[in-house]
Amino acid sequence: MTPSQATTEQFSYATLGKTGLRVFRMGLSASYRPGTAAIHSALDAGVNVLFAYGFDRQMIRVLRETLRKKRDSYVVITGAYNYLWSHQNVRRTVEKRLRQLTTDYIDVFLFLGVMKKEQFTERARDDLYHCREQGKVRFVGVSSHDRRFAGDLARDGVVDVLMIRYNAAHRGAEADIFPRLAAHNTGVLSYTATRWRQLLRRPRGWPKDGFSPTAQQCYRFVLSHPSVHVCLTAPSNRKQLEANLRALEEGPLSEEELADMQRFGDAVHGARHWFM
Repeated sequence: MTPSQATTEQFSYATLGKTGLRVFRMGLSASYRPGTAAIHSALDAGVNVLFAYGFDRQMIRVLRETLRKKRDSYVVITGAYNYLWSHQNVRRTVEKRLRQLTTDYIDVFLFLGVMKKEQFTERARDDLYHCREQGKVRFVGVSSHDRRFAGDLARDGVVDVLMIRYNAAHRGAEADIFPRLAAHNTGVLSYTATRWRQLLRRPRGWPKDGFSPTAQQCYRFVLSHPSVHVCLTAPSNRKQLEANLRALEEGPLSEEELADMQRFGDAVHGARHWFM
């Protein structure tokens, strides 16, 4: 293996924290319905981390076919959503996902959408632990926008995996979460590398001839941080998928590229967006 091949290998693969799972560092979500051919193309390219909501029929269909043949080759991640107006039953959702996927276990099961500490109730935590003890899920986690709360979960070793937002415009995890991971070797799954595509558009006042990142650079920015084990991509078609996967071939950003991404991210973060 040449030095360049070794660098690509190190950039493309990681161990998902304490889980010990060997993962391809770009995981796939099919929430934007890229088509089953695109999902199979991702599998052919080496993607082994597959995120599935219960409504993702395309992903569910492919997983049902694939897991029967090579269950140990894939890391399946799903979860129960924390509805603000009612608590979703974690145990019932685990059973539903097992039936949907026709599998005996789920690799990582998350309590999704925790906006503040109080929403991760004792009941939700105990249900996650119960399913892990039964072997129906191998590892448990939480997805949260509350960085300090997520950092506390990592510091205290409450969950095996955290799913967090991290990109050039949202870098608060570098102070609030990443320094706390080592205490219990918590795994990190990140999402929205392009900040819902806002990082692909010039913010108001940004010079027309100034630096403007590509989607690949957005993913490379996230994956250049060693604390991120897997970055999710959610393409809407096969062409987008293939373009995003090229980020792994290009490797980590240079210091100059990192500085450019940070400056651009700050400008995007400072702009007003209706959905934020």
